[in-house]
Amino acid sequence: MLRYLTAGETHGKCLIAIIEGVPSNVYIDIEKINKQLALRQSGYGRGGRMQIEKDTVEILSGIRDKKTLGSPITLKIQNKDWENWKHIMCDGEIIHERVVSKPRPGHADLTGALKYHHYDIRNVLERASARETAIRVAVGSLICQFIENFDISIMSHVVEIGHIKSCASWQDTHFSQNIKNSQLRCADTTAEKKMIEYIDEMKKQGDSVGGIFEVIVTGLPAGLGSYVHWDRKLDAKIAASLMSIQAIKGVEFGLGFNSARLPGSKVHDEIFWSEQQGYFRKTNHAGGIEGGMTNGEPLIVRAAMKPIPTLYKPLKSVDIITKESYEASIERSDICAVPAASIVGEATVAWEVASSLIEKFGGDSLQEIQDNYRNYRKSIQNR
Repeated sequence: MLRYLTAGETHGKCLIAIIEGVPSNVYIDIEKINKQLALRQSGYGRGGRMQIEKDTVEILSGIRDKKTLGSPITLKIQNKDWENWKHIMCDGEIIHERVVSKPRPGHADLTGALKYHHYDIRNVLERASARETAIRVAVGSLICQFIENFDISIMSHVVEIGHIKSCASWQDTHFSQNIKNSQLRCADTTAEKKMIEYIDEMKKQGDSVGGIFEVIVTGLPAGLGSYVHWDRKLDAKIAASLMSIQAIKGVEFGLGFNSARLPGSKVHDEIFWSEQQGYFRKTNHAGGIEGGMTNGEPLIVRAAMKPIPTLYKPLKSVDIITKESYEASIERSDICAVPAASIVGEATVAWEVASSLIEKFGGDSLQEIQDNYRNYRKSIQNR
């Protein structure tokens, strides 16, 4: 079984992840992880924190000579901003003049303080912060390097910022290169210009913007996941993992919500067969998932991100100690973080795909899993 645990606070010493269940002999390139960490910190509309933290990962256990050992893997990302916060975050007596008692609308502040009986909201916001996703990107990037051994590829792009939509498709020529060249990870250059103008306008107004990103997984075999139990359905697992990303408010596969607006004849993918291809579909409205299982088509999933709730045009709230009304203050904030969220989305989807691969083709070494995988693919080709 594949699983991981993260720990750390946004202004604490570091972020940590412990990963269990990665098979032995998977080659790990640490620079690939660092590249994804850098992408998470990029994107037009990011705030001041990105100028402070330049994330790199340190591997503390589970890898030797650049290959996994089969034992637990420990990853660490140092928080460079710790030096500026250690007098507030270190163990010891709370500095009362720095107690946070004013919850920000749209954050976990108030509910977290009520649930965990905190009077200093910093005890909530430090862990609820999207800073936590940095270590999840490191985990996802590492597990992507396991997936690559099965000729499975994962990519993401921004499809909407506010009301502006990209018309690009992952099947377009130069799609990947256009994303690399884009400040917003948007493959539609015309739409990107309008998106940037919209972000600039919202910044002038002291507001923030959200959007939608899409994750595409190609090379998947039919049969990952299961229809047998609710908690083994792969689309359910992927939806849960994407919803666990801070600020994500909706997830859809394939046609998604549009499928509710169309007749069945326009929604369901017809099935064909040929000696060269075996079973195939000419459309992919299901987004590569049917009955909780991959069907052999590309997996297409989108996630909607709400606007960042910390605004330079502050919203009203109430001090939890004095109960007085006030306008929420900010320390620093992004205007738009959708491109960064797409990188986190890649990581979470990669994790669920890898987990399903290991569940179905399990083994202690990469070689054993690859043998099981090849045998399975041969068996379904002959059906």
